[in-house]
Amino acid sequence: MLYVDKFRPKALEQFKLHGNVADNLRKLVVNGDCPHTLFYGPPGAGKKTLILALLREIYGPGVEKLKVECKPWKIELPSSKVELEFTTVSSAYHVEMNPSDVGNRDRYVVQEIIKEMAKSRPIGADGQRGFKVLVLNEVDRLSKEAQHSLRRTMEKYSAACRLVLCGNNVSKVIEPVRSRCLCIRVAAPTQQQVVEQLQAVAAHERLTLPPGLATRLAEASERNLRRALLSLEACKVQHYPFEEQQQVAAPDWEMYIKEIATDVLAEQTPKRLYQARGKLYELLTNCIPAEVVLRRLAVELMRRTDDQLRHTTAEHAAFYEHRLQEGQKAIFHLEAFLAHFMSSYKQYLISCGQ
Repeated sequence: MLYVDKFRPKALEQFKLHGNVADNLRKLVVNGDCPHTLFYGPPGAGKKTLILALLREIYGPGVEKLKVECKPWKIELPSSKVELEFTTVSSAYHVEMNPSDVGNRDRYVVQEIIKEMAKSRPIGADGQRGFKVLVLNEVDRLSKEAQHSLRRTMEKYSAACRLVLCGNNVSKVIEPVRSRCLCIRVAAPTQQQVVEQLQAVAAHERLTLPPGLATRLAEASERNLRRALLSLEACKVQHYPFEEQQQVAAPDWEMYIKEIATDVLAEQTPKRLYQARGKLYELLTNCIPAEVVLRRLAVELMRRTDDQLRHTTAEHAAFYEHRLQEGQKAIFHLEAFLAHFMSSYKQYLISCGQ
């Protein structure tokens, strides 16, 4: 079992990084008050772990008996019929899904499928626990139409179900949805806390982790605890006993993005842009989110350019990230960002006489 799963807290009282948040959630459950909630924070901060611990606090260990279903849905519309198929993870008390997986059809998931699930009460539920919990992941990636539908669903079926929303960026959730939820910010752990967690995991596994390596693992993880634990396990497989100066291996997709940045800076031609397009396709087909690719690519390019170009690069990255959220074909916006950067960089080199 991976360290990420093996050392995941199961109950709210086991949380050390988010002690105040866990205590407040426990008080809500004890008082019988469980409103719609919105958990938001950076990746690897512990949002999903907190949600699972909250469900266990409400319903007990029964929520851990999970069933994974890939179910087809046929939705009848006034003028057409829509057929969707996506995966849900469910227990007798809750259903977890990711409506954004179906792309621009996410509003049908919210309007019809969630309504259907909200009508059924959990098995053996009574009293204060007589409601079902619907966990919606990546709610910040839902379209505006789906979010407005979600608002109406929250109002209509509030007696039979509670919605637990999870996302990275709360600013991408519309205000009517935020106002109907208890918003809970799950902050990323500090670098020192990541180091302490790595040392605790290593001690439990009877591993000797040098302080220098633990610090570099925490720095490379960028305060993402999940990534830090995965890197620790990768370093153990790579070489054990650990060495003080042992290198922390970067993920393959990050190395691939660095390769794209190197190619773009080396030559600014249509041929090089065409080659970069193929590499961007490779990243997208391996399920690397387009937003992550764009941000990491912008950071790599800004690291290797002068101050004069960094402001322009950041401005272009923000513009195309916004366009990426509004559009459907991610490759168009990623390639447009690279083309814009190559044009600006070429003009800069010409002005400098290189």
